[in-house]
Parts: sequence; structure tokens; C-alpha cells
Amino acid sequence: MDYPLPLPSGRQNGARVLIYSHDTFGLGHLRRSRAIANAIAEERADCSIVIISGSPVIGNFEFGSGVDYIRIPGVTKLPDGDYRSLNLNVNLDEAVGLRQDLILQAAQSFRPDVFIVDKEPTGFRGEVVPALDYLESQGCRRVLGIRDVMDEPALLVPEWERKGAKEILVRSYDEVWVYGLEDVYRPLDALDLPATVTDRITYTGYLRREVPPTPSLTRYPKITKQPFILVTTGGGGDGDDLIDWVISAYEHDADIEMPALIVFGPFVNRDMRRSFMERIARHPKLDAIAFDTKIEHLMQKAAAIVAMGGYNTFCEILSFDKRALIVPRTRPRLEQHIRAVAAERLGLASMLSDYDAARTPDRMALALKGLADQPRPSEVVIPGLLDGLDRVQERLKSLLDIEQPFMAPRQAAE
Repeated sequence: MDYPLPLPSGRQNGARVLIYSHDTFGLGHLRRSRAIANAIAEERADCSIVIISGSPVIGNFEFGSGVDYIRIPGVTKLPDGDYRSLNLNVNLDEAVGLRQDLILQAAQSFRPDVFIVDKEPTGFRGEVVPALDYLESQGCRRVLGIRDVMDEPALLVPEWERKGAKEILVRSYDEVWVYGLEDVYRPLDALDLPATVTDRITYTGYLRREVPPTPSLTRYPKITKQPFILVTTGGGGDGDDLIDWVISAYEHDADIEMPALIVFGPFVNRDMRRSFMERIARHPKLDAIAFDTKIEHLMQKAAAIVAMGGYNTFCEILSFDKRALIVPRTRPRLEQHIRAVAAERLGLASMLSDYDAARTPDRMALALKGLADQPRPSEVVIPGLLDGLDRVQERLKSLLDIEQPFMAPRQAAE
């Protein structure tokens, strides 16, 4: 019987992938890691994937067969930009030390063939560096996966210098996967990386999303039985301004034809949500729900989407071919603004920003009215736009040096 070539770990079959999800704030990193893990598991039946995450809501999401997760103690970002332990009554240094030990222990016990690190080369405050060093000694392939836009160069360069991220990237990673297109944005250009690193960069295209096979358990309001605008802020921890702006537009202009459904997200401030709900209850064209882990169903139903323009939501707008208005956050980072500018330049979405103009109700009302006549993303032909998961599969196969798919059952003894 012919077997594939040995895996980096020495196993003959049953590859293992470990994914570190940088998750100190919001849902973006977790949802991206989950999409990649589920795609790998669906393509490779004998592959096992473990996601390491500190997200407090990871257990609310469904994962494909072959995918599981390890929940490490969470940390959260404070309004002043600092961090603290999310639940434990310990200082931040002790929380990071515990997370670091658990990540290393997971690497030692799971023995992955490929380690995919999301966004931060060193992890949160350097917590993945010991695991990177250990896995290098074991022949594990190490990949840094980053979104299409990181931040404006003036902030990204000093941040990476402070963290020692560039040094770790050069020293510790076999490949870099940029989940976007080179023609849209080159997120690492400002770092002046050596050719030995730039040669390892693959632009995969954006990560296509699908509607979950099982229905959502969330009960949708009656407003969704007609054409409606879906307003989503992702995790919701920084979406107050967008929600307020949309509500203000409906309060200001009775001629906005399509109603809007607002999804707050799990991290919205409770007092702010209560205030919003009081205003929404008074308007016949507005309704809201707290959170939906399968928001893809709502996205597919919606006539148009209004969002802040985080990476995952942008992928969903493209995947479900929705007319979209992106209202990017401009503080403390310009990541969403940079992405929104590129999307509008390419004709994939429209943008409304308070970066250079006032956040007035009439501006939002005019933008909402324009959504009905806006072209869909599919009307713009951009080669490779949504090929991200296919390219990830190709690079994974190359890293594992495998000549046939993982379809043989795991042997009892290795």
C-alpha cells in the first residue's frame, strides 16, 4: 500500500494543525480562525485542528468535525488602551504568564504539523514565542496569517519595533499568508522586510464565507420578512457611534424607504443598548436583536448591509454579494478606513466616514437611500478576489509535502 510522505511530526497520516487566535478584543480574529479551521477540516477528513483562544464566547460557535478549541484565560482592552485580565482576579503579567504556559503545553501535547498564528507574530505580549521556539525544534511549519490591512504605516512600524515583531517574523516563520489581494493593499510594505521574508509572502485573496448548514436559533423580527437593511457592528464593543448614527438618520428622515434591523453584538455596553432600544421601540422602521452566532443567515436575507468594515464582515459582504455601506472606525486605528477607501475605489462598496466630515443625520439618511441603486460587488470583476480558502489549502498541502489527501484512518499506534 502506498502512503503519503511522512508528516513533519513523523506520522504517516492524520495531519494536525494548531491555530492561535489573537483575541483580546471583539470577534474578528476568532471568526477568521474558525473559517480557516472549518475549511481545512471539510477538505481533509483525517486532519485534526485545534484553535487556542481566550474569547469568552468561543463556545457559542459551531465547529466542523475534526475541529476543537482550547479556551485560555481571557484578557480585555480598556478604554484607555491598556489591558487587564477578563475574569481572573490576577494582574495582567500573571494572566499572560498563565496563557503562555498553556499555549506551550498545548503545542507539546498536540504535536502539530503546522502552527498558524493570527495577526501578531509574537502573540499577545510575546505569549506565543516559547511555543514557536519549541515547535521549530520539532520540525513544525509555522505560518503567520494576517488580514489585508493591519494599520497605517505611521503606527504599525513603531508598534512592531516595540514588540520585536519584525525580528520574530524573520526568525521564526516559514510563511506569511495575507488574506487579501496585493492589488488592494500591501500591509507589510512599510516594515522594510528582507527579501528572505517577502519571498515567503502569499496573497491568498479574501476568505469566502458560506451560510451555516443548520438554521439559526435566533428568532428574527417581522421586519426581516420584507427587504431590509442589516446594521451590524461585529462584536459591538466599539459600534456605538454607528448605531447612534443610523438611528438618528431614521429619526431625522421619514422618507428612508427600507427598514433596518440592528444587531448589537455580544460586547455592546448594556446601558448604551438599553438607551438604543428605547429609541428603536419608538420608530416603526427599526428593530434590533442582541446577537446571532449565525449572522450569515441574516446577511443572506438582507437587501443591503451597513457595517463598520472589519475584515470578516467585508468578506461576508463580498461572499453574499450584498450592496453595502461601510462606516469605518477611525480611532484608535485606521485599518477599517483604509479598507473602506480601497473598497469604494474598486466599486465593491460605498463609504461614509466621520474622518473628514461631520456625523450628521442627513448624511447617513442620504447614504441609506442610495443603497437600493448601488451596484453589487459581483458587477466588478477582480480575479482571485474570494479565492482565499483555496489558496490556504494549496499552501497547507505544500507545507506538509503531501502527495495525496488525508483520507486514510489514523493508525492505532504512531
